[in-house]
Amino acid sequence: MAKAPARKSTEPAKTNRERPDEPQRYQASKEELLEFYKQMLLIRRFEEKAGQLYGLGFIGGFCHLYIGQEAVAVGLQSALDGDKDSVITGYRDHGHMLAYGIDPKVIMAELTGRAAGISKGKGGSMHMFSTEKKFYGGHGIVGAQVALGTGLAFAHKYNEDGGVAMAYFGDGAANQGQVYESFNMAELWKLPIIYVIENNQYAMGTSVNRSSAEDQLYKRGESFRIPGIQVDGMDVLACRGAAEEALEWVRSGKGPIILEMKTYRYRGHSMSDPAKYRSREEVQSVRDKSDPIEQVKHELEDMKVTEAELKAIEAEIRKIVNEAADFSEQTPEPDPSELYTDVLVESY
Repeated sequence: MAKAPARKSTEPAKTNRERPDEPQRYQASKEELLEFYKQMLLIRRFEEKAGQLYGLGFIGGFCHLYIGQEAVAVGLQSALDGDKDSVITGYRDHGHMLAYGIDPKVIMAELTGRAAGISKGKGGSMHMFSTEKKFYGGHGIVGAQVALGTGLAFAHKYNEDGGVAMAYFGDGAANQGQVYESFNMAELWKLPIIYVIENNQYAMGTSVNRSSAEDQLYKRGESFRIPGIQVDGMDVLACRGAAEEALEWVRSGKGPIILEMKTYRYRGHSMSDPAKYRSREEVQSVRDKSDPIEQVKHELEDMKVTEAELKAIEAEIRKIVNEAADFSEQTPEPDPSELYTDVLVESY
């Protein structure tokens, strides 16, 4: 007699997977919010100046601007411990370096290929490093920084230094195979890493919903048991709140976590991209409704920060950026002999 098929349970599947709490928007003091405002404004004005220098021919090669995404780097990195945590990102890296407190002069000098640049003028826009600040680049290969960031997390765990790695990548890189190899390893070994997906809606020139079968990118780690959180990447305080929750999760030894930052870039993918795949109206609508700097400006006004104070900050930031641009134009290019230095490091 044939055995009757087992009845399918209508009960939801039980799971013992722990999940992080829903992040709360960070409650910043007036002084903290002013600092976030200054940092975001510095990134915005720096990138605008970089775009101008590119147009004048002072910057060669590729140049990917961070305009519109400032809240992500500032909000997340403000929560890190600069003495032990490490950061790695892709080629859209100027904003992350500025958010980490690195001198705008040496960043701009690197953009213009000068000897005084932070990578001696050899890295340019996409390949900047500051091992002193535990900033490990700046990488031009799409998704490569995810595997390298996983290696940084392994080093933190192996050395028992208490550090956490933060690895940024974009919605385009989220479809790279090495990303999932990294996820698997990180969860198996419970590595201390925060994977940050900067979903700025367009991978190169293709919208995320046209290029990704699963466009809710915070879910990408589910098959590896890595929890994910979707965050308003246009709100610096939401970003900081998410960073607090993610750091608590990772530092407690629970392994990796994914933060999908829903953000937006106002410029094209790079300076050579005319961005014809979207309308001007779309970009302007985001600027009008969600600009991260304007949002903080309004909150500061509610805290009784005067228009005169805000104008003074604007003048201070423009002075810093102009000085960085002047420095980058006046400092010499690398000596030709530098072509053969820093090519190979032998370790035993």
